[in-house]
Amino acid sequence: MNDLSSAPLPPQGERPPRQRKPDWIRVKAPVSEGYHETRRLMRDLKLNTVCEEAACPNIGECWTKKHATVMILGDVCTRACAFCNVKTGMPRTVDPLEPENVAIAAGKMGLSHIVVTSVDRDDLPDGGAGQFVKVIRALRRETPGTTIEILTPDFRGKMRPAVEAICEAGPDVYNHNLETVPRLYPTIRPGARYYASLRLLEEVKRHDPAIFTKSGIMLGLGEQRLEVHQVMDDMRSADIDFITMGQYLQPTPRHAAVEDFVTPKAFAAYGAIARAKGFLQVAASPLTRSSYHAGDDFAAMKAAREAKLARTAGA
Repeated sequence: MNDLSSAPLPPQGERPPRQRKPDWIRVKAPVSEGYHETRRLMRDLKLNTVCEEAACPNIGECWTKKHATVMILGDVCTRACAFCNVKTGMPRTVDPLEPENVAIAAGKMGLSHIVVTSVDRDDLPDGGAGQFVKVIRALRRETPGTTIEILTPDFRGKMRPAVEAICEAGPDVYNHNLETVPRLYPTIRPGARYYASLRLLEEVKRHDPAIFTKSGIMLGLGEQRLEVHQVMDDMRSADIDFITMGQYLQPTPRHAAVEDFVTPKAFAAYGAIARAKGFLQVAASPLTRSSYHAGDDFAAMKAAREAKLARTAGA
């Protein structure tokens, strides 16, 4: 990765030019019938997806395979992170039919693994934790064979009761993304605190060690190599099982600029280091996103834990 610490700042009032995407980050436009079927189902059930709201580059591939990451609690976020394309403002009231509609969608799509995320809802007394609980329970009731992965906000000021309630509902994977290195939080993730996010994932393991924990960071925002290594160490200290690393892409000119397009070779090197540090599962590539190939990754992570336990028992 390039050393950008001494790069000159643009003149005041000007934005740096947007870098041209390299070939390895380009994807085809979604045109398949499977994509359109998934889109119609989400519309019919009045469900939001992070695939659309966050402008995920993998939407064509995932929706063609009828994989979608459902975004609950509406489509308006109470935060304004510099990297995120989700709308910011005052959210609408929580939809009481949403949990059942998520379960209906999972059943109609035949999902063996579902990822459920949300916007930040700092306006709600519980931060939205109760809706996660209702969704998990609806899925357990209606599609008991579906494994459940959640990707939650940090529940600022409400973390412990929120995490305890969600863990009691019994997701298979609890994901909360650190997003970037601590130095960049004031500009990239100003509404959050790095060590609070780490504590959230530690709290999940404290409450239920059987739940897999997962977290991810974006590369290309100006972070340095040793900073990324330190984030890996911090994650392992919090006993996080799964790390994802992907290329940050600027959604619009008003969002944080891409400082560097990290090469596939560099991602592979980061992945090798993460595996050496003891993560059960690692996903590191330019197009990696939190829920990309989540079902396959969950199966691999589960197998890795079972193998590790077998080795420990046989030692």
